Amino acid sequence: MTRLLATHLRPYARPLTLVVALLLVQSLANLYLPELNADIINNGVAKGDTAYILRTGALMLGTTAVLGIVSIVAVYWAARVAMGFGRDLRGAIFRAVESFSQVEVNRFGTASLITRNTNDVQQVQTVVLMGLTVMVAAPIMMVGGLIMALRQDVPLSGLFAVIVPIMAVIIGLLVRRAMPLFRTMQQRIDRINQVMRETLAGVRVIRAFVRTGREEERFDAANRDLFASALSVNRLFALMMPTLMAIMNLTTVAVLWFGAFRVDSGAMPIGNLTAFLQYIIQVLFAIMMATFMFVIVPRAAVSSDRITEVLATEPSIHDPAEPEHPPRTGRVEFRDVEFRYPGAEQPVLRGISFTAGPGGTTAIVGSTGSGKSTLVNLLPRFYDVTAGSVLVDGVDVRAMDRADLWSRIGLVPQRAFLFGGTVASNLRYGDGDATDDDLWRALEIAQGRAFVEEMPERLEAPIAQGGTNVSGGQRQRLAIARALVKRPPIYVFDDSFSALDVRTDARLRAALQRDLAAATVIIVAQRVGTILRADRIVVLEDGGVAGIGTHDELMATCPTYREIVLSQLSEDEVA
Repeated sequence: MTRLLATHLRPYARPLTLVVALLLVQSLANLYLPELNADIINNGVAKGDTAYILRTGALMLGTTAVLGIVSIVAVYWAARVAMGFGRDLRGAIFRAVESFSQVEVNRFGTASLITRNTNDVQQVQTVVLMGLTVMVAAPIMMVGGLIMALRQDVPLSGLFAVIVPIMAVIIGLLVRRAMPLFRTMQQRIDRINQVMRETLAGVRVIRAFVRTGREEERFDAANRDLFASALSVNRLFALMMPTLMAIMNLTTVAVLWFGAFRVDSGAMPIGNLTAFLQYIIQVLFAIMMATFMFVIVPRAAVSSDRITEVLATEPSIHDPAEPEHPPRTGRVEFRDVEFRYPGAEQPVLRGISFTAGPGGTTAIVGSTGSGKSTLVNLLPRFYDVTAGSVLVDGVDVRAMDRADLWSRIGLVPQRAFLFGGTVASNLRYGDGDATDDDLWRALEIAQGRAFVEEMPERLEAPIAQGGTNVSGGQRQRLAIARALVKRPPIYVFDDSFSALDVRTDARLRAALQRDLAAATVIIVAQRVGTILRADRIVVLEDGGVAGIGTHDELMATCPTYREIVLSQLSEDEVA
């Protein structure tokens, strides 16, 4: 946690210095007030000197006013530093996660990454805020209070030698027990986020299968686990405050008891006794404030470890030091490609070789689990091949800058995802400078113009997060239009027509063939009617190539392809 704080608080060196200086002034003022109070009693009240009482009282009021102003300014700047620190840390985590490949995202898990960027950052941010207002002042108050107490009476200060070690032992035992409990709490918050995320994403499936009760039980189990962990922690620290308060009260009694003997013997003025009592309370209160930090620091330490784990993770996919920028031709080549997921014994893909060029349509078909989507995910480097190479415009994708690579590819993923906003904002995700005419043209090609025109706000019609306020077919057509707005040389449609009816599918394919005549088009499809007229069809089976050719060639030479086709179409339809 120290390294994390040092790194992300460095830009706030000046306000931090100001806060420390103000807290120093605040602590000195707090330490000065009991001294003035002792002077009033010893030199004013005891001697009946009203003028001295008024002068010293006025000085106390002035000191208190300065103390109030300094405290307000210190808290203001401490809050600014803490909130800025939290903002910067969340930004750093977000940028780190954006640089992750799918391998790292899968390793951490979506729910855990969300928790780390929200709850974990909040825990560390709270420590920064409380640390600036408590941890800086507490040591000054403890050391200063001890020195001022020694000035009042050295023998009576021997009570510190008994009190402080007892408090330190109690706090140390509690913190040691609390650390693993806090780690468990954060993991169980991850679990709650995971269950909640799955429930919201799969609400239709849950209702369709009448599993609402089961999901409630899952969430209740996760919730009860978190409740049990939190209860264990709170029980632990519930013992601390009463124990420390008991020590403080017993210390007050001891000071009054032994101090009375000192005053009675004439070794200590009564004013000094009252000042000593205030100083010992200040010291013990500072220890209690520090103890409060010990309550939140262990949890923040666990959170900081989780945050550091994200920030320290090196993405498995990097941009090269000297990237190549070949001319944009739209040529794609797979050369003896092999890929296996991390930790897997067997490769998902092996020996894949084919070429897709501009002006042609290459279709990829195969049974479920044959590796079709995995194959096209290698093209934009969502994963890197484990053997062989993928080339775009004659250059291995690993030798290209990823932003440049992505700008050459218009990808329509298998699951069409739309962002919260409007139709226009989603389409302009492909090109931020696209005009309304460009958007309407893309919608027309994607067969989405009609339903968008029927919306009251047309291009400014609202789209809910994930596109949940439009149908599956509409969502797919908007996703296709978004890729068309981008106007890249390469288009990849990963089973992007599955939610379209046959007539819309036919019109869309005809429009794509007409308007993307110069582009390289790669289509992954389950519906063979979508790819019958493709220039080249790649048939995958068990991760390997079962055949490559046109529809007619494959019907004659590839039993796997023939089986797929005849499972969907009759002999007459094929003919």
